[in-house]
Amino acid sequence: MTQILAASPTCQMRLTKPSSIASSKLWNSVVLKQKKQSSSSKVRSFKVMALQSDNSTINRVESLLNLDTKPFTDRIIAEYIWIGGSGIDLRSKSRTLEKPVEDPSELPKWNYDGSSTGQAPGEDSEVILYPQAIFRDPFRGGNNILVICDTYTPAGEPIPTNKRARAAEIFSNKKVHEEIPWFGIEQEYTLLQPNVNWPLGWPVGAYPGPQGPYYCGVGAEKSWGRDISDAHYKACLYAGINISGTNGEVMPGQWEFQVGPSVGIEAGDHVWCARYLLERITEQAGVVLTLDPKPIEGDWNGAGCHTNYSTKSMREDGGFEVIKKAILNLSLRHMEHISAYGEGNERRLTGKHETASIDQFSWGVANRGCSIRVGRDTEKKGKGYLEDRRPASNMDPYIVTSLLAETTLLWEPTLEAEALAAQKLSLKV
Repeated sequence: MTQILAASPTCQMRLTKPSSIASSKLWNSVVLKQKKQSSSSKVRSFKVMALQSDNSTINRVESLLNLDTKPFTDRIIAEYIWIGGSGIDLRSKSRTLEKPVEDPSELPKWNYDGSSTGQAPGEDSEVILYPQAIFRDPFRGGNNILVICDTYTPAGEPIPTNKRARAAEIFSNKKVHEEIPWFGIEQEYTLLQPNVNWPLGWPVGAYPGPQGPYYCGVGAEKSWGRDISDAHYKACLYAGINISGTNGEVMPGQWEFQVGPSVGIEAGDHVWCARYLLERITEQAGVVLTLDPKPIEGDWNGAGCHTNYSTKSMREDGGFEVIKKAILNLSLRHMEHISAYGEGNERRLTGKHETASIDQFSWGVANRGCSIRVGRDTEKKGKGYLEDRRPASNMDPYIVTSLLAETTLLWEPTLEAEALAAQKLSLKV
């Protein structure tokens, strides 16, 4: 699990020029370890295609994909990335720039057809892309870049699915800025077999053995999808994403990566870019990615996006008292947070499978069945961070991080409400 230890460098980094990791060897290594009884003809077809590195057609395409254009031109490719109309889907398109850039302010605004993404009517369909953060492109290599954008009307107003704009306002507030909020985000996700909507490695229409051996498991009967997880890990490091770790999860076919500690708005930018890389990698591997918070009903863990959070005051001596005050505020806005923490979360937050009930706020030390968990080390040292275990895997990190900052740093409850909540939660603040 992510620990809030040290701040990361800004995402608007100076771009260096490492070589591309987008070699055919990386993607040819993604051989899915399906059980014999679950192997469909389509999965078998993918295996064959992935292994036929001597196929002349594949080699010709790959040689073009891996061309190094730097000796011949200063022009680069910028992939503009934005969030689509569902609020969770990612879209992107490419444009040529005349020379390498190092900062988003050097990039031009762009536009797209919002009527085709569910973000604008057909009679007034233009949506404007504002570049906000730059990352190196691990697929194209060289000086090519990925650009995280947010979305506006031609008049300069954020469109409804642009949650970054409001988050940026909160993080630029003087009180929030001075507290230097750190976030460590644990993104869980599930890999599915194509066309059957069933987890990777599972026999189609049937189930593997019960949960237990799969969490951080090793071996062909316990771990399915490791090559995708590892490819994503390296792609994130190459891109400049502040990824801090990865592991196999409790349900087989489910994985997690951690981003952070990141400061303020940077956390959302890094998580969204990491999600984009994962979508692209699973696209190339012929595997389906889902962020559904409960992809399989029954006695199987759901998928969350636990968010570790601390402020400067929480990290200093006496910080545990600040953490308890933050927990008090969070309890009083529980349902507001729940409504913003992801679609379908009621199927996951049942009080089972390491979750708290969606209807009842709770907190505890080292208790993974609570809404908010505080680590033993934080209790012992009297300072540290808290973990909000409520967000679903499909949450918007701009919303979750900014709402945590707003509730704990800007919002003030009435004294009467605070006293009642403190009594209910057995908190002395």
